[in-house]
This record gives sequence, C-alpha cells and structure tokens, in this order.
Amino acid sequence: MRVGTVREIKNHEYRVGLTPESARELVAHGHQVWVETGAGLGIGATDADYAAAGASIQPDAKTVFDACEMIVKVKEPQAIERAMLRAGQVLYTYLHLAPDPEQTADLVKSGVTAIAYETVTGPNHSLPLLKPMSQVAGRMSIQAGATALEKAHGGRGVLLGGVPGVLPGKVAIIGGGVVGFNAAQMAVGLGADVTVLDRDPDALERLGIHFEARAKTRFSNRANLAAAVAEADLVIGAVLIPGAAAPKLVTREMLGTMKPGAVLVDVAIDQGGCFETSHATTHADPTYIVDGIVHYCVANMPGAVARTSTYALNNVTLPHALRIADLGWKEALRCDPHLAAGLNVHAGQVTYEAVARELGYEHIATELVLN
Repeated sequence: MRVGTVREIKNHEYRVGLTPESARELVAHGHQVWVETGAGLGIGATDADYAAAGASIQPDAKTVFDACEMIVKVKEPQAIERAMLRAGQVLYTYLHLAPDPEQTADLVKSGVTAIAYETVTGPNHSLPLLKPMSQVAGRMSIQAGATALEKAHGGRGVLLGGVPGVLPGKVAIIGGGVVGFNAAQMAVGLGADVTVLDRDPDALERLGIHFEARAKTRFSNRANLAAAVAEADLVIGAVLIPGAAAPKLVTREMLGTMKPGAVLVDVAIDQGGCFETSHATTHADPTYIVDGIVHYCVANMPGAVARTSTYALNNVTLPHALRIADLGWKEALRCDPHLAAGLNVHAGQVTYEAVARELGYEHIATELVLN
C-alpha cells in the first residue's frame, strides 16, 4: 500500500502523523511511504531523516493526497485538505466529528473511509489511541491554567502552590478519567489544593486510593459541582463521552459565582467543550474573558509539545496503521473489533452511532459495511 503523511496546517500544529521510525516500519513491511516536504520539521525530523528511513519526499500535500491509498494525520483534515480526499481512500487521524457538522458533511461527500483515533477501543472500554494525548493535555492543562492565573494574563494573580504563610490555589477538576488523573498529578505536584469530581464511584475510589489525602474527591452532582466551581481559582474541564459532544456542565450563570480572574481550562473543547461559554481558541490567541473569568480553550493543546506528543501518539497508532496497510482496511477491521470501532464514515455513510445521532445522519452499522 502507498501510505502518505502531510504537514499539519492547523494553527500552531507541529505534530506529524508518522515519525521517521514509523515510516521505516511501514517500508520494512513492503509498503511505500510518501511524505510531504517539511512535514516533520515541527518535531525536529528533516526530509533527510525520512529519506534515510526509505520514504519518498513529495513537493506538496496535493501530490500525497492524490497518490496515496491511506493518509495518516494527527488533526482533523482542514477544508482545503478535505477537498483532496476521494472515494476508496483511507483517512486515519483524529476526527472529533460530533461537534463539527461541516467536516462531517465534507467527509460524507468525499466518499472516503475515515477511521478516527479517538473512537478506536481497547480492553475494558478503554480508548488507547486517545489516551496518550489525554495524558499530555491533562498535564498541560495545569501548566496553561497556572500561566493564565498570572495577573499579566488576566488572572487573579494566584500561585497554585502558594508559599509559606499563604494558602495554595484551589483547583477543581471535572472528570476523573485519563485527563483528570493527569491534571490532578500535576496540580498535586505543584502543591495546589485539588478536588476531583466524577460520577463514577469506581473512578472516585481509584483516585482516592492513589492520591490519599493529597487530593479530595467529590461525587459530581449539581450541588457539589456548583460549590467546587465557586470556590476554585482554576477549573479543569476533563469530561469525555466517546464520540459524542461533551455535556455543558458549567453554565454561564455559574460564572457569576466564581472569583473574578479565576480560570477555566476546557480540555473537552475538541468535542464541543463542557463549559457553556467555551469556544475553540488557538495557541496563537489561547484565552478570552467572559464575565471576568479567563477561558483557555485551545483545541490542539498537545501540539505545543509536538515531539513528545508525536512519539507518544505513534507508539499506539502505528500497529493499527501496519495492520490496515498489510491487510487492507476492510480485512483489518474484520479481524479487530477494537479497530472497527474507529470507523466513523465510509462511502458517504456515517457508521458511528453517536456522530449520526448528534448530527442527524442515518446510522449504518459497521457490521453491515464489513459484510
């Protein structure tokens, strides 16, 4: 199979779909790898590095899109990229379709077979291709929130760890999954006063056992959520419903109960955000203020630490890419129900139920596509 990767064009996105090491693995399996010139520069990988791995360097993205049977990316294809997709081609990347009707419509129109990293499953309902970026985003959320809390950035002027004689900042983390756990690790490490809210008793138990007295846990009902948000200097939105739009848990009305200059970091923004006042921002202009509350809603947070993120992502995406290239997409999905869960769009049909429900498409079961 001819597999291609291109330079990411989303604002301040420096990751790349394939590292030179991943390209080498595909070549070793007998496949051709085409790489757009400069695609890896954001992680310090030159065209010469890819060429040494056996990849063919191409002058532009269109050449790669036109010739390759599978496109491996990181972020969802932008409009100019979606126009280059075609029927019979496999797109393997993050998609986050539920809050993005324009992208979904373009993918449906193109006839492409689109496999989304974020809905590929693993044992015990895990999301292994989402996990490494959730780990990165969770850890970055505290860094970003701490910076936004500085007075020069519109915040309250609070140091999360405090100093002797001065209380630490209060951090409320909504969601105790991978993002929330990693955010809590960072916040606890800084010495902040940390509370994690979740509705899953098992998650609360795991968090309580791991952090002991270093972080508090609370069941996430309306009263507890409202109280935690009102008390917090920094609120991290870390809620995920796989493939679906995030629920709006923090309302605009609740902003009026918060301390002026408090900060909201919405890690769920890829799925539409879990704060009512959230809208996606970029690394170039990451924050805005609503009712005196600083909002940080960058939709590709891990792109800022591109090298760490790319290598962590390739560790989990490459095995599936090899399987798709070796067997063809249909046989690869037939052999692996976890990979099959990643199929979101195929030949003009929406095959992921949550996306179809959110955007009003007829849902075509993956099993029907694979028969």
